[in-house]
Amino acid sequence: MDRSTQTRFRKVAPFVAVAAAAALTLAGCSSSSGGKKSQESADNASAGKASTPRMTVALVTHQAPGDTFWDIVRKGAEAAAAKDNIKLVYSADPNAGNQANLVQNAIDQKVDGVAVTLAKPDAMKDVISKAKAANIPVVGLNSGLSDWKKLGLLQFFGQDETVAGEALGKKLNSVGAKKAVCVIQEQGNVGLTQRCAGVKKTFSGATETLYVNGTDMPSVKSTITAKLTQDKAIDYVVTLGAPYALTAVQSLSDAGSKAKVATFDLNKDLTSAISKGTIQFAVDQQPYLQGYLAVDSLWLYKNNGNYSGGGEQPVLTGPAFVDKTNVDAVAKYAANGTR
Repeated sequence: MDRSTQTRFRKVAPFVAVAAAAALTLAGCSSSSGGKKSQESADNASAGKASTPRMTVALVTHQAPGDTFWDIVRKGAEAAAAKDNIKLVYSADPNAGNQANLVQNAIDQKVDGVAVTLAKPDAMKDVISKAKAANIPVVGLNSGLSDWKKLGLLQFFGQDETVAGEALGKKLNSVGAKKAVCVIQEQGNVGLTQRCAGVKKTFSGATETLYVNGTDMPSVKSTITAKLTQDKAIDYVVTLGAPYALTAVQSLSDAGSKAKVATFDLNKDLTSAISKGTIQFAVDQQPYLQGYLAVDSLWLYKNNGNYSGGGEQPVLTGPAFVDKTNVDAVAKYAANGTR
């Protein structure tokens, strides 16, 4: 986060309450084919410590089943909701059309605010316009930094994926890599595409893109294994999420490859792998912070008219590198499911 953005954010972050007595436990996801959705809300949860009237906020993401990254986002959102006396309703679908329908459901329920990811922004354009027409404030998080203002969102919390990719490309140069394969687990996801494009822009070696089906881990493993078996010149596998990095480590073994693995994003197993040296480093975008700030920003907007970033600039939560030099400082939080 640059200094001007930090200054603006500090001006709008006067919290009026301390942590809640109980966190809200919520879940909701569906298959990528748009099957049956599961959605839970905290109707009977204890109210938070804020003295402001109870709000309802919908957090709608493009989470795919089994992607643990979003568990961390949700924990941050739940912490903010508990503090701010917010009823948080979480739902998710990796299919863009289904995700848009989930936002429409939130509009129909007359929620007080919506926090949404924009992995495929074109599919979300119309439903975001409907939310605005219904006077429901919408903020963005995680995916959509290039599109949040065009779509009329109030604020955005996340990292610049192009900048993150460029940083990783430079890191590959510093460790002497010569050929990298960048593994994309979801075609059409603009953030993932930007990451690999950023790597290619700054990495002085050769770069290839490999598409895998991120909802089918055995398929991910076999596809990476086949690529490594076919091309022995690959010395770095770059994945775009912690579960895929851990699977890539298995692929290295199966292929008899001497390549190394670097990744974006963390979880507790990933930090352990960095400590052991089976994964070299990760780019951390602090998903807990994204969920927390997105939900808290809606409380601030409703109760004090605040805009993080002044409504003009995003609030950046990354990128930052985690490697053997600093992983111990991060691991204890990852073990709690918050990094």
